[in-house]
Amino acid sequence: MATTAFIGLGVMGFPMAGHLLAAGHDTVVWNRTTVKAEVWVDEHDTGSSGSTPSETAAGRDIVFLCVGNDDDVRSVAYGDDGVLAGMSAGSILVDHTTTSAALARELGGACADAGVGFIDAPISGGQAGAENGVLTVMCGGSQEHFDIVAPVIDAYSKRCNLIGPTGSGQLTKMVNQICIAGLVQALSEGVEFAKRAGLDTDKVFDTISAGAAGSWQMDNRHETMAADHFEHGFAVDWMRKDLGYCIEEGGHLGLDLEITRLVDGFYSEIQDMGGGRWDTSSLLRRITD
Repeated sequence: MATTAFIGLGVMGFPMAGHLLAAGHDTVVWNRTTVKAEVWVDEHDTGSSGSTPSETAAGRDIVFLCVGNDDDVRSVAYGDDGVLAGMSAGSILVDHTTTSAALARELGGACADAGVGFIDAPISGGQAGAENGVLTVMCGGSQEHFDIVAPVIDAYSKRCNLIGPTGSGQLTKMVNQICIAGLVQALSEGVEFAKRAGLDTDKVFDTISAGAAGSWQMDNRHETMAADHFEHGFAVDWMRKDLGYCIEEGGHLGLDLEITRLVDGFYSEIQDMGGGRWDTSSLLRRITD
């Protein structure tokens, strides 16, 4: 069993840290909002919390981050109170935050300078996936470090693959978000088309989901979308952050992500409607409102 630290107890990190503890890993947590760490400790009798990221990371075999964006990662990784100040040589930092690939490479370099291993490991599966311990984890880094952390990540994942060197996990997450963006817009148009045509949407999607049009989004979101319910899963604000990384990286690659840019603009309209915290399936609201 590994000794672990988990930094960031949002809707994803809170249950993920709990799965580590349930799997038998000695786990210490830290969160910027202290009350969340206190609630986590109250719910997990054998868990504990630290006062700073550095203190929390001290003496731990593996330190996990799951925060908001590039700047949030830097704020908990660097400086006198950052995790790198507390980590020992030979330990490994795993960043589950969805960030830019540039940040992953930067942090990987800082870890190497400190004698610490690094894996960039963004996740997919949403809040439900975190709570049920069935996340998909996309990793970048060395095979040596991956082989050490993968059995620990198994506590909350159904699939965890090493894609390539540092940054590859974040690039794979960008592929994931690019694919989701196009799917959700198409599904939104399909749902509204079916409704305006007077069709029974449940029957329609029960039928076509078994064919070539089927997808996770269709299986899990068509009913809530038809019911005008958008309080599930990944928020629009976070999706726009991720799509910004995709568009920026596409520019570096000389690739014009036309559909991604279009859907990113649609999500901007959702934000203007006050839907920044609605889930990503709320693209339907652009059509119905």
